[in-house]
Amino acid sequence: MTGLEALAITGAGAVAGGVNTVVGSGSLVTFPALVALGYPAVTANVSNTVGLVPGSISGAIGYRRELRGQWRRCALLGMGTATGAIAGGVLLLELPSSVFDAVVPILILLACALMALRPAPRVEGPGRNHVGFGILGAGLTGVYGGYFGAAQGIILLSVLRLCFDDALQRLNGVKNVLAGLANGVAAVYFIAVADVAWGAALLIAAGSIAGAQLGARYGRRLPQEILRRVVITAGVTVAIILIAT
Repeated sequence: MTGLEALAITGAGAVAGGVNTVVGSGSLVTFPALVALGYPAVTANVSNTVGLVPGSISGAIGYRRELRGQWRRCALLGMGTATGAIAGGVLLLELPSSVFDAVVPILILLACALMALRPAPRVEGPGRNHVGFGILGAGLTGVYGGYFGAAQGIILLSVLRLCFDDALQRLNGVKNVLAGLANGVAAVYFIAVADVAWGAALLIAAGSIAGAQLGARYGRRLPQEILRRVVITAGVTVAIILIAT
């Protein structure tokens, strides 16, 4: 690995860390970067997942204020996420990528539609608190997160908004915890059974930690409606990219 290649991977990790913290879909930066530098697709996917875990933790720490009072929710939803991520990691190593190629853009566009059509949370009276559906949704998203994970955060945030009446930035904090958990569980599995390109993974980790802090610093200041539009725009863009490739 040359110095320029190392710089490119670190920079891609920084961008991915910031994007994942604010919206999701940072893997669309780091994964193509690794492939472009000659890493085989599965090795790139595995190394990318391992490398982005520290960035996910960094992003969750950046949203610690929004996470106050939500740790029980995170723990319950995390059970679904962890189970799904294990299944997704197994699928990555056992199934051809073509299995998900046609489905993923549809899932992302559906998540964008839910984000666009779902009414704003209530400000008075009891709100939605569908924990069971939330665990199911987190589990299914965890399968996808363990398998590939591009736009995992977008899908997760849409699921959370559908199941819970809460401020979008608070739900974004939960999204960061769950996405980090999905990546972490899958990473442990990959380290045990797959070949990780540790040099690339460590560079992505370093970049993503810094990028996530920067993303949290500015992303958590976005007004709810602006954040919602950013998520929708990012999701549609990701879906178009995946359809075109």
